[in-house]
This record gives sequence, C-alpha cells and structure tokens, in this order.
Amino acid sequence: MVKTQFGKTVKRIQADNGYEFNNEPLRSYYSREGILLQTSCTDTPQQNGVVERKHHHILDTARALRFQANLPLRFKSECILTAVYLLNRMPATATGKSPFEILFGKPATYRHLRFFGCLIYYKDTHDHLDKFGERGRAEVFLGYAPTNKGFLVYDLVSRKVLTSHGVQFHESSFPFHHGMQREFHWVPRPVFSAPDDEASFSDPHVLTSEDEIRPSPTIESTTFSPSAESVSPSSSTSPVTARNHSVAPPSPAEADPTPSPPHLRRGDRVRVRPKYLDNYITLDDHKGSASHSVRYPLSSYVSYDGFKPTYFAFLAALTGIEEPATFQQAFRDPRWRAAMGKEIQALVQNSTWNLVELPPGKRAISSKWVFKIKFYPDGSIERFKARLVAKGYTQIEGLDFHDTFAPVAKLVIVRCLIAVVVNRGWHLHQLDVNNAFLHGELEEEVYMTIPQGFRAPGDNRVCRLRKSIYGLKQASRNWYQKFTLEMLDFGFRSSPADASLFIYQRRSTFVTALIYVDDVLLAGNDLPFIDRVKQFLDARFSIKDLGPLRYFLGIEIARLSTGFVLHQRKYALDILEDTGVQGSRPSSFPVEQNHQLTKSTDDVLPDPSLYRHLVGLLLYLTITRPDITYAINILSQFVHAPSQMHLDAAFRVLRYIKGSPGQGLFFPIDATLRLTAYCDADWGGSQRTRRSTTGYFITLGSAPISWRTKKQRVVARSSAEAEYRAMASTVREIIWLRWLLQELGVPQSGPTPLHCDNQAALHIANNRSFMSALNMWKWTVTLFVSEFSRAIFFLSRFLLLFNWRIFSPKVSVLIVFDFSCPSCTLGIFTLLLAGKYLARPTLMTLMMLSLVLTRSSAARVPMQLMSFPRPRRFPYV
Repeated sequence: MVKTQFGKTVKRIQADNGYEFNNEPLRSYYSREGILLQTSCTDTPQQNGVVERKHHHILDTARALRFQANLPLRFKSECILTAVYLLNRMPATATGKSPFEILFGKPATYRHLRFFGCLIYYKDTHDHLDKFGERGRAEVFLGYAPTNKGFLVYDLVSRKVLTSHGVQFHESSFPFHHGMQREFHWVPRPVFSAPDDEASFSDPHVLTSEDEIRPSPTIESTTFSPSAESVSPSSSTSPVTARNHSVAPPSPAEADPTPSPPHLRRGDRVRVRPKYLDNYITLDDHKGSASHSVRYPLSSYVSYDGFKPTYFAFLAALTGIEEPATFQQAFRDPRWRAAMGKEIQALVQNSTWNLVELPPGKRAISSKWVFKIKFYPDGSIERFKARLVAKGYTQIEGLDFHDTFAPVAKLVIVRCLIAVVVNRGWHLHQLDVNNAFLHGELEEEVYMTIPQGFRAPGDNRVCRLRKSIYGLKQASRNWYQKFTLEMLDFGFRSSPADASLFIYQRRSTFVTALIYVDDVLLAGNDLPFIDRVKQFLDARFSIKDLGPLRYFLGIEIARLSTGFVLHQRKYALDILEDTGVQGSRPSSFPVEQNHQLTKSTDDVLPDPSLYRHLVGLLLYLTITRPDITYAINILSQFVHAPSQMHLDAAFRVLRYIKGSPGQGLFFPIDATLRLTAYCDADWGGSQRTRRSTTGYFITLGSAPISWRTKKQRVVARSSAEAEYRAMASTVREIIWLRWLLQELGVPQSGPTPLHCDNQAALHIANNRSFMSALNMWKWTVTLFVSEFSRAIFFLSRFLLLFNWRIFSPKVSVLIVFDFSCPSCTLGIFTLLLAGKYLARPTLMTLMMLSLVLTRSSAARVPMQLMSFPRPRRFPYV
C-alpha cells in the first residue's frame, strides 16, 4: 500500500520481538522485497520509543472515547480505529501539520466529525413504508468507515455494526450511559406553533445492563451502504421525531365533587383519511403538545396565525418535504426514478444529443442529477422534478465555449415591479419554462458522458450535444438570445434600463415581462393580453402557468388586503435548522455597535468552509432583510481566513434572525410611488485599512426597494469626504432607479430627496467653489450641481461618469443626464482633458457625438474645456 498509494518504498521496519512482525512468512517477504527487519532487545521498550509512545497515545485516546460514551468493552476495536482516525487529522507540534496533510498534500476536513458514541437516527425512505409511518431508526455512532464514505453505527434493534450514510446526529444524547434520565424532546417543525400545555417524552433506549439494550419495537432494521460515488459524510441536525405521550391521572383531591352528567358513548366507527389527501397538508387541529428541551424554543418566535388557511397549507408543504441530495438517495424512491426517466425522455424528444463514439483527441464532460419538488399554489405537490446538469466547470474556454454572459433580473427590479403592481392594482403572474436551456442552439462541438443510471453495460458511446443543456457555460446565453428573439417578434421591446426587462405598450395596454433564467414574471393592466402572452410562450417553449405570484427564487409573497408582504421565512428557518441554533437565546441586534472584528492570525479556523457556507447563506437572506446587510458585509470581509471570533459573530446574526425569522418587506397598497433616499458613511471604520463604509437606503413610497453597504475604494481624509462619496454612490443608484421607473410607466415628477446627516458634505455639494480647495476629490464635487433645503438634498441634475478610451487614451469624458432641461435629453457638460493639446479630428468627433446624443443643435450643447491633470485612476462614482 505504501508503494502503490504514496509512491514510496519501505526500506526498514523497526519492531519489537513480537511474533506478529517476526515470523517465517513475513521474514520470507522481507527477504524477497529487500526490507531490513530490526528488532529491539527483550523487555527493552525504550529501544522502540517512537512506536511505544504513539501506542500509548492511541490507547489513551481510545479509552477517553470509550469512557465518554460509556461503551461496553466489546467495542474497543471501534474505539481504537476512531482514535487513530482522529489522531491522523490532528496537527503535530513538530511539523505544524497533521499526518493526513503530510501524506496527501492537502489539509484535512473536519466538517464530518461527530461526538463518538452519540445517538443517531437513520432515515428510512423505502417504498414499503406508510406515508405517516416512522422514518427513523435509532443507532449509536461508532466511528468512520475505513473503506467507504459512511459512518460505522451500532443498530439498537439488530445489534450489529453496520455502515450508514443518511443519518441525523443528536450529539447531546449517549444511549449507553447508565441510568440516563435525559428526555428526548420533540421540537416541532416551525410551521406549526406549539401549544401552551406540555407533555413529556421518555427515552426509548434506556440501558438495563451493559450489553442489553431495550430498543423501540417500531424501528426497522434497514441499512444503506453508500457507493463510491457518494459524497463525504455529512449530516443534518434535525430534531428527534420519536415521542411517547404520558398523561398523569388526576389526584382524588382534584376530583370534581359535583355529579357529572351521564356519559355519552362515542361510536365505534373508525375515521379513515381519504386516499386523495395523501399528498396534501390538511388543516387538522394540532392539539398534541410538546415540551421543550431548550429554554428558548423556536416556536415561541414563529407564528402563522395571521395567514389564510390556503397559504398556511402552502407553507406547510414547503417546510415538510425534503429533497434528495445524491443520485443514490433518489434512486431508492420510485417517484424520483420516474422523474429521471421523464427528464431523459424529454431530452431525447428534443433531439438534445446523438449517441456517437468519442472521436480521437476529444474529451467528454460528465453530468449529475439535481432534484427539486414543485408545488401548486394551494400547497399540494405538483411534481417531482429531476434535472440533468452538465458539469460545465470542466469545459475548456475557446474549445467548448466562447461567450457566456446572459443577463438575469436584478432583485431591485423585482421589488420595484411589485411596488408598482400593488399601487396600480395590476395583475402579477408567474411562468416556468419547461427545460428552458434545451431550446438554445449549440454551436460548439461538445461531448458528454451518458447520464448516471442510464448507461448500458459495455456501452462506451458518448452524447454529442446538439442543443444546450443545463450546466454548460454557454447554455444561459443561448437561452436568453432565443427568448429575446421570440419576445421581440411578439411586439415587446427590450428595456434599456435592464436587458432582462421586456415592455409592451399599445394604447391603454401596458404589460411587462421580467425573466430570471427560466422563471418569467408577467405584470400589467390587461389580463386578456397576459393570457395571450402565455399562449404564445407555451406554443414556442412549453410553459407551466403558475398563476398569481406566490413563491419566486426562495421569496415568499403573501397577498393581504392592505398590500404585499415579501419574506424568506422558510429559508431562514432552514438556516437555523442546518446550523443547529433553534434552541439558542435570540439576540436583539445582529452585530455589536462598536465591534472590533478584524483580520486575526491567532485562532484561524482550521476548516473555513463552514464559515464561508454560512456567510453565503446569510447573503441571500439580505434580499428581504436590509437589517442584516451591514453585519453580513462585515462578515464577508473575512471569508479568506476566518477566525473563531468571526464565526461567533456569524452565529450572533443567526440568533438575531431567530428572534424574527419571518420578518420581511411590506408593500402597502395606498403608498405614493415617489423615491426617497437616505445615505450615511462610517468614516475610517475598517480597523486594518481605515477605509470608510458607504451605506444607502432607498424607498419607493414607504416600501424599501434598494439598499447597499460597501467599503469605499480610497481612504477618506475627513468625515465630510466619506459622507460625500456615500452621497455620490446614492446618486448613481437614484439615476438608474428613475430610469427604471420611467420604463415601468411611473415617471418621477420633480427631484428626488436625498437625506444626509453631515452638514459639511451638504455645504460642499451646495457650493461649487469648493472645487479649487479640494483637488483630491474634485471629480466628485461636480456630481452635485443641485439645490438644498436644510438636510434634504433635491437632485435637479443627474450625472454619470464614463472612462472614455475610444478616441484617445488621454481623454476622459463626463457625460451629464439632465432631466430638468425640457429642450435636451442628453448633453456633454464637461470634458476632463489630461494634457494641453487635443487633436482637431478628435474634438470634431466629440462634437458630432454630442449632436447625435442630444438630438439638438450645437448651440444647445453646453460644453466647457478644463485643463487639469487626470487622476491616476479615473474614478467611477
């Protein structure tokens, strides 16, 4: 193994005089391979000190593991194997690296490590189980499988050591502890709020002797051994679902002395749940009670009382069903097997590929399966969707693909569109294009292996892709080009404000189409025309009409009589469950006001993947949670080398989210569609670079639509400069939002108020004479040719900077959008020239460009030439 796995040759073996290393077969092997055997003297262990010391180290660790879990002595082999597994991944003092890292050249991962001897539940999803039958089987964690990517477990029913993968860990419970009275408490899924009364749950696995365990009779002994293609061991920390109810009888003193009414006997007929409701979440009264094993149960902070019954059922369906993560998990369920077969059939009918022999010199990329459950608006299951995805990250640029960019809708546009829909009373519908990427034509020569589960034995052919498929680098671009052509043919136009927005405007009909990959939002005031658009798209691409918008990109949209509510309740609860902080104490704010988070080299996390994964999850939550944007911006600055301090700060954000997991955005129906902006800056807030942080918050009416927190590019020399740069960034966003609202039929009458709390920055913006005194950032001062009213800044001219390199590398052009001038649309206001001379042809070209852009005469174009040194890097606002 040493020679084949690590490319090394064993030259010498140092051992004691034990027979296991010094016997005739081994001596023959040593002689044949040229290995020298050296032994220590009898009863002289100090001559073999390295091995003897490590032997004691392993035994000490194994004993500690056994005592911690209180395992019987017959599990000593598992204790020793686990001790060796852990010691191989612990850094050594001499080298600073673990044996694993020295052998394999990469650091070891620690995400899959769990408490030895803890209670685990194996999830059984076999077809023979009833829909409401128990899915969990209790087991004891005994270490890590040496030959496959799974866990060694002791089945409490069959009393055998097995290998399992799809398990749930409960690391605070140890079944082999004698006299353990700790109760297993069932914390319900947060979709149902817990009642006030309590019931106790007892442990079904209390030991009666060292080797005798009283198992639960309802757990089935079924195991699953993962194949070689399965991923590294992972787990989720779902609560235990097994529960036993016990209600104490009333005492005689509590008996009612008054005579009781005659007892009415209930009929003997058993009520059976109708078969057609098997795949539905019904609104039964959940009168069962549950006690909480934590001081701060999550159910105390989640309430669904305000939702309509149909929306409540929809949320329950979203929360209660899990999707398989691997092909092995999905293949055991006939519903997912049927979904994979349907996907392959659709690909074949679409002529997506041809089966050919792989040409010489060509390479074939591989693929994987992705599984998703689709829901109807009423909460019932629409279908089980299996999607074949190519591993496009293995494609080679220039050979397998060229251009890849494809625009998708910004979430700011989604929020703006919803605000307009609510205010105008428009219709808002959602479409899902079936196999959208398969409609794009593929120009490059790309080969892909036959999908997993559909390759016949001995078949070495590959798929020659004729059309795009999900996962390819160019797939999204090809699909967007196809969709754009069809929308233009129907009469829509592509909005210049954003390429993902299409607008149709004829007489009194106004309809917009917003595309995000294969999800399409249709909004407008003409419902019959929206139906015509649906029919057109269905004839071109085959779509699914999802009706009124309720669930889009993980965002839940609740329709109220007073407006719309956008929130990510399910997503937030999933994060809390995955990280295991359901029972933690909530925090009243996401980050300390005077936090000292900075780059640290002392306690750097050995495996930063957990921190990075957590920050990525929280970043997506900021779509509807502007209150955590600043905290996540701070945490995202340390993803390269996070420390324990940063991880603690991330968990503080989780505890803050627990206090209000359903918090979101409210779009009132009676709000005025007028932009209002607020900006601020944290001068020198960065402990390491002393760069300031810009923050702005923009509302449409009273609904938040755009916000941002970002570190400034340069170090501000004063708080006024930092605030002024924040104002400039806000102005840039206002320019684009006014343009977008103009496209949506909501023009902004008058200037937009911009609120700033720094008087110095306001005075500088109001007085252009400061330009001569502030040479370091006078480019920013020109942005604010505006009017002030105390602390409110009304923009009358909106500016945009471009770094113009087409005509000359030494010319920078400042282009001004002037919405206050009725006679001109666009004008060149100032030319910033680096140098004393400008070629005459270049000047004439700029003049002609200004005439074309303004659609007016040269006399209407205000132009001023200023000769001062160009900055080292032309600043963008």
